[in-house]
Amino acid sequence: MTTSNTPKLASLQPIPPATPGKKLLEQYSETLRNRHYSLRTERTYISWVRKYILHHNKRHPREMGVAEINDFITYIVNQKTVSASTQNQAISAILFLYRNVLNIKLDEIALLPIRPTKPRRVPTVLSRQEAKNVISKMDGIYKLMTQIMYGGGLRLMEVIRLRVKDLDFANHQIVVRDGKGENDRVTMFPDVLLEPLRLHIQQVKAQHDLDLSKGFGTVYLPYALERKYPNANREFAWQYVFPAPVLSTDPIRGVKQRHHLNEANLQRAVKQAARLTQIDKPVTPHTFRHSFATHLLESGYDIRTVQELLGHKDVKTTMIYTHVLQRGGLAVRSPLDEK
Repeated sequence: MTTSNTPKLASLQPIPPATPGKKLLEQYSETLRNRHYSLRTERTYISWVRKYILHHNKRHPREMGVAEINDFITYIVNQKTVSASTQNQAISAILFLYRNVLNIKLDEIALLPIRPTKPRRVPTVLSRQEAKNVISKMDGIYKLMTQIMYGGGLRLMEVIRLRVKDLDFANHQIVVRDGKGENDRVTMFPDVLLEPLRLHIQQVKAQHDLDLSKGFGTVYLPYALERKYPNANREFAWQYVFPAPVLSTDPIRGVKQRHHLNEANLQRAVKQAARLTQIDKPVTPHTFRHSFATHLLESGYDIRTVQELLGHKDVKTTMIYTHVLQRGGLAVRSPLDEK
């Protein structure tokens, strides 16, 4: 079954309008889903629209415009001191409402001054030994997940959403589906993880067989694949590599099935391991992706190769890691170190 092109094919289909007669936020939610926004993004965007409406004493957005948007953004920046990325997120959520739900054309030029530029920050990177020390303080599936992030450069949600079919044991590669920007990419499958992951997959298979025997065993499928392939949601290949310990009810379809692990559990496990190693750095799951990229560059790998493994669209994004190399981005030696 070939699915790598499914997002691209789905995006070519005409996007239906939201159902008329529904409440505004229901229409907003439906429009987001029609455009394949994730449930996480849907909840975040709805939260911003709700705050925008409440800030203006529950006035309908049709009665408001650029002046009210600017007032709300100024409020969250000055009173709530949100970051540049959060500010941009709020603006995007509100503009989506006007563009795609209300079909109101705004004078967006007047909004440009409040679009901040996200500052470029040097990422926190662990040394090779520090990364190994943190991982050594972990065990079970969280250790395995962290090893995948460090060994293959995956983002937090990319490792959380891995499916069984994405692990290519024969070719020693991991296929990352629908990464940032809905792009697929291939990254390395560390040899040291081959056997641990084989054993883990056996345990996942046993749990899946048990679910099937109890009348469950389905999993969420994206982009209407469930309608196209009616039995795919029960196939083991489509199950999550790191499934949740209990069944849960899909909030959209109301079906009881096994979802992936909650990312907060992995975040807590990483922070706990970092505390145990007493590293004086802010360590998060994403720190291992930063460390993966930096250590590859330190080893002399071409920056374009690292860019491809990370899934960056622009090499400038990958270039940030040259700033944390011990020898500097251009291998420049400090004059203080010259004899």
